[in-house]
Amino acid sequence: MNEILTFSTDELRPEQPAVLQNQGIRAVPELPASVRTLCANALDLLCEVATPTGVVSELSQAEFEGVYAGEGLNEPETPVADIFPRAGELALFVVTLGPRVGRAIADRFAADDLALGAMLDSAASAAADKLAAVAAQRFAEKLMRTGRSMRDTRVLGYSPGYCGWHISGQKKLFEVLRPERIGVSLRESYLMDPLKSVSGVLIAGPTEIHDFPMSYRCCSSCESRGCRERIRALQGG
Repeated sequence: MNEILTFSTDELRPEQPAVLQNQGIRAVPELPASVRTLCANALDLLCEVATPTGVVSELSQAEFEGVYAGEGLNEPETPVADIFPRAGELALFVVTLGPRVGRAIADRFAADDLALGAMLDSAASAAADKLAAVAAQRFAEKLMRTGRSMRDTRVLGYSPGYCGWHISGQKKLFEVLRPERIGVSLRESYLMDPLKSVSGVLIAGPTEIHDFPMSYRCCSSCESRGCRERIRALQGG
């Protein structure tokens, strides 16, 4: 599997709760109409300007070991280092919303439309995460079609910059995957351009390999704890 991905509007458009969560707004009994309208407008604008695409390429455990080693700056013990040797299949990925989204956000702020700019930024972040989830789902479906998936196989993405995998790991990932072919480049800071992009490795294996304990050193400095929600979703799937 080494292919360019395209996405439909439905696959791109995130749900309102995911957008509002990026704004720091959790579930409330009833949102003000003005907030609902602002979120809807941001989502409509996002779907208008986004040009979502991605690239996925399978690789062996030995190949990924070299990618993961990166610049030698990873934490000594990490979830990814313990999980990937137990995986059945692996694939590198990059997904992006395209360059127009960042420009649209900047234009909103430049026009002093701060509310829409901020909401569009939150919507774009949620959409990029959703594209990564869609890429994982497609990889899982590919494994099932080709007879490489068991009943309890689940696919989860892990990205440089998280779970003790140093952000400099982007350099080796880019060298191997070459996402420049979909218009994504790497800055000196290891951030991607366009900024609303997600990269990482898709790890396929039994559900339990993803259910790692929060006892790693990197876990103590993690503020989001988003892995817990993703693991619960896998267990429910």
